[in-house]
Amino acid sequence: MHIEVIHNSKSIVAESFRTLRSNLQFSEFGKNIKIIVVTSANPNEGKSEVSINLAASLAQQGKRVIIIDADMRKPTQHKLTELNNTEGLSTFLLKKSGVDSINHLTINDVNLDVLTSGPVPPNPSEMLASSSMDETLKAFEDFYDYVIIDTPPLLAATDAQVLASISDATLLVVDIKKSKRRQIIEAKRRLDHAGARLLGVIMNKIDSHKDTYYYLSLIHI
Repeated sequence: MHIEVIHNSKSIVAESFRTLRSNLQFSEFGKNIKIIVVTSANPNEGKSEVSINLAASLAQQGKRVIIIDADMRKPTQHKLTELNNTEGLSTFLLKKSGVDSINHLTINDVNLDVLTSGPVPPNPSEMLASSSMDETLKAFEDFYDYVIIDTPPLLAATDAQVLASISDATLLVVDIKKSKRRQIIEAKRRLDHAGARLLGVIMNKIDSHKDTYYYLSLIHI
């Protein structure tokens, strides 16, 4: 397991996530942001890595944080955190598992809860739009300081739009080397259509001295 902000806290990447954390907390909406969707226009733009590092960065402040892998089509968080995925969000929503499916990690004195995706269901969009998901988020909002949700790409499915519509803020991860302008515009259009609050765009995979780092450019809505 390697979470950059924890295992390499002095790196450019870790510093960029601390900047991202500060931008979130001190934005004009900061006090009202608890549930944050992290998505992208296309697959493989780095949204899952951004999600786990953002969650860990917030947890480093002593905040109670849970990251939810809501990408039930191509789940990644269980791989990044080296966790078992036989139970998770899908079984939790179907009430086939309870709070014991939430994994409690302590890494270098940083406490972070992780709810993996669970087995891939036949109807991810319907599950995420269900009253059970809404109730789950409300319960987590009451217990945690921050709920970070890793969702599928916007152009691949409607799942991210569904969750963005009931979340406090959305971050759009963009691979600066691969993403096309029209794809980014279409992704933003879909978020706008869902009534999402797009807080910022994270420009990912910018090379600096042969290192990769993340940069947050806030978009004021």
